[in-house]
Amino acid sequence: MHLSTVVQSIVEPATLLMARRSRELRAQGRDIIDLSLGEPDHDPPAFALEAAHEALRGPWHKYPPVNGFADVRQAIADKFLRDNNLHYSPEQVVISTGAKHSIMNAVMALCGPGDEVVIPAPYWVSYSEQVKLVGATPVIVHSTLDEDWKAPIERIAAAITPRTRVLMFSSPCNPSGSVLSLKELEALAEVVARHPGLYVIADEIYEHIVFEGAHISFASLPGMAERTITVNGLSKAFALTGWRIGYIGAPLWIAQACTKIQGQFTSGANSIAQRVTRACVLADPALLAPMRADFLRRRDLTVQAMRTIPGWRCNVPQGAFYLLPDVTASINGRTIKGSVDLSLYLLDTAGVSFVEGQSFGAEGTLRISYAASDQKLTEAMARVAGAIEQLASA
Repeated sequence: MHLSTVVQSIVEPATLLMARRSRELRAQGRDIIDLSLGEPDHDPPAFALEAAHEALRGPWHKYPPVNGFADVRQAIADKFLRDNNLHYSPEQVVISTGAKHSIMNAVMALCGPGDEVVIPAPYWVSYSEQVKLVGATPVIVHSTLDEDWKAPIERIAAAITPRTRVLMFSSPCNPSGSVLSLKELEALAEVVARHPGLYVIADEIYEHIVFEGAHISFASLPGMAERTITVNGLSKAFALTGWRIGYIGAPLWIAQACTKIQGQFTSGANSIAQRVTRACVLADPALLAPMRADFLRRRDLTVQAMRTIPGWRCNVPQGAFYLLPDVTASINGRTIKGSVDLSLYLLDTAGVSFVEGQSFGAEGTLRISYAASDQKLTEAMARVAGAIEQLASA
C-alpha cells in the first residue's frame, strides 16, 4: 500500500468521525443522542421541495454549465445585493457541490507550496486540512473563552507574514457561534488593507442564524470586495444539507479560476439542486424566522443546562447553533487526558456524541450542536451531568 504524502498529512474530519461512531453504536442497539453534526433537524421549506418537484418535470436533466446555470447565478447575485449589499455580476458567482467544495476551490485557486493561510481559532475542522491539501501551511491564531472565542485583531495582524496569502474565518463561527461585530470587522479590514497580496475567504454559511442585530458581510466593507471570496450555501438556513449546494461571490479573476478548477473535478453542481437554489435565494429571508427562533430557544435551554455541570464554562453565542464550552475541569490527566478522551468517555458512558475541540484548534473544549429537539437536548445534558459527576467521584 502506497499513499501520497498529501493524504498522509491530513486527518478525517472529527465531525464525520463522531457521527460515524454514533451510527455504529446505534447499529449495535445503543441509545445514542448525536449532537456532533451541524445539521438542522428541521424539514426544508415547502417552496424548496416544490421547486425540486417542478424541476423534475422540466428540462433540467443534462450537464449544467461548470459554474452554474446563468439564471441561478443571477438569482444569487440578486440575493447578495439584497441581503449583503454586495455587487456581484453573475460571472462573479460560482455554484459548487456544497460550501466545503466552494472553499476548497478558493484555497486551490490562491494557495500553493510555500504559502501561508492565517486561520483564527476556533475554526471549522476542514479549514486547516484543506490548506494542507494544496501544500500550504495553516497558521493558527488561538483565542479563549474569556475572549468570547474571538482572536484579538492584534494577534491576527502579528501572524501575517510576507508568505501569507489568505485569511480564512467564519462569522457566525463554527464551532463557537461567536459573531464578529461591525467594529471588529472594520478593524480586521484595516489589517487586510495593509497587505496588498492578502485575500480573505469569508465563510458566511450561517448568515441567517444570527440572534441579535443583522449579519454583516466582510466584503461589504470599503475596499474589501476586491479582496474577498464570500462563501455561502443552502445547508444551514434552508436545512438542505443533503442537496450539497454552495456558492461564492468573488473578484472575476478568482471566480474564473475556481470555475477552471471545478471543471477538472466535478463540473457543474447537481442540476435539480440548482433549481432549488434559485427558489431559496429568491425567497424572502423573513420566512426563516421560525427556524431561527427555534435555535434561539434551544441555545438558551442548552446554556442553562450547561451551567449546572460542575466546572464547565461557556459563553452565550450570538449565532449558528453550537456551544463550545471550556471543559478543562473534567480533564484529569489520568483517565481523561484531553478533549478526545472526554468525548469518547461521554459517548461510552452517557450515550451522547459531541465533537472534541482539539480538531477545531481549541483543545480543552467540546463542540455541542443544539440543532436537535428540546427533548433530546434536555435528556443529553442530564446524561452528561451524571457522567461528569461520576467522573469527578471516581
